[in-house]
Amino acid sequence: MLTYRPVIHLILLPAMLSMVTACAGGDEGGKGKKGPPEVGYVVVQPQSVPVQTELGGRVVAFATSEVRPQITGVIRQRYFTEGSYVRAGQPLFEIDPSLYRAAVNQASADLSSAQASANAATAKANRYRPLAEMEAIAKQDYTDANAQAQVARAAVAQRRAALETANINLRFTTVPAPISGRIGRSLFTKGALVNAGQADPLAVIQSADPVYVDMQQSSADLTRLRRSFASGGLASSGTSVRIKLEDGSDYGPTGRVEFSEVTVDQATGSVTLRARFPNPEGLLLPGMFVTAFFDQAINPNAFLIPQAALQRDFDGSAFVYLASKDGKALRRKIVAQGTSGANWIVTSGLNAGDRVITQGTNGLTHGVAVKPVPASTPQKTDASAKNAKPAVKTGG
Repeated sequence: MLTYRPVIHLILLPAMLSMVTACAGGDEGGKGKKGPPEVGYVVVQPQSVPVQTELGGRVVAFATSEVRPQITGVIRQRYFTEGSYVRAGQPLFEIDPSLYRAAVNQASADLSSAQASANAATAKANRYRPLAEMEAIAKQDYTDANAQAQVARAAVAQRRAALETANINLRFTTVPAPISGRIGRSLFTKGALVNAGQADPLAVIQSADPVYVDMQQSSADLTRLRRSFASGGLASSGTSVRIKLEDGSDYGPTGRVEFSEVTVDQATGSVTLRARFPNPEGLLLPGMFVTAFFDQAINPNAFLIPQAALQRDFDGSAFVYLASKDGKALRRKIVAQGTSGANWIVTSGLNAGDRVITQGTNGLTHGVAVKPVPASTPQKTDASAKNAKPAVKTGG
């Protein structure tokens, strides 16, 4: 039985070899025409960049006063509305004044009695004086009379002081507001017995315009900052502070840093910074958590690079690619400390005039040939390559 399969193989083999050769030649020709990848770069120059600090903080009332009784008695009346604004000196509570009014009356009567006794003793001493000079009476009698007059006058002074004390205690039966501010809830009601030595206040008043914001900064960061000031690496900046509220919104008015604590908290290892903010609308409440932003210093020799240019190594260190003059990509390690807008702040690793690659960094390696162009130049993207008209293959 005859078969034609070997004949078919012999006929198809030359055609298949020619197709493979044509395809291989086409690929080699395409690779030969492809040049180095195009990358965009920016030229960096040193400039003065503010060193922004972000710290968490708590709102603290500008002034806080605990309303406390200074005498013992029963509360007879309350004169304020809880949560309202009160002014300094405004009556808040009234303590039953009956006993203290009686004490005033008694002290007044004691003073009148002492004054009468003093008048009599003084008159007697005045009468004895000429008699003692004429030796009509013994001089000792005049001395005794004069001493009794002095004791009587001293008793008058004592009774007058007692009357003043009684009047002060009577005045304390009306409990005034020590400061102006917003008063909280009343911790004691009408009819409650209060005394001067009690632990709980009657109410608490807080002055919330302006307010303080207390921020906690690591003592290590503060020490590093001070050393940079001393070495001249950083310059002092202003003390203007901005804050964000708990919902992430910006608080409009800016504040100013007033002082830094002189001791380090042993429990947290941090130092307290205090800023003062206006609070005319009462938006900031004591105890509220906020995030503070302020320029704590100025670095006069920093570099700003777009965030897209910075990459991270496996150990977390930062690096960028530079476009060399001979058209190669050079990997350079840098130190980046924070951001400023859409840029990284680089404090070490770059020199003036370096060309930092910001576009086309995917797939770059150290020493690879590149075609550097300014970052503002339009570059070819994958999308544009896909939109290009595909070549028509023939014979394959």
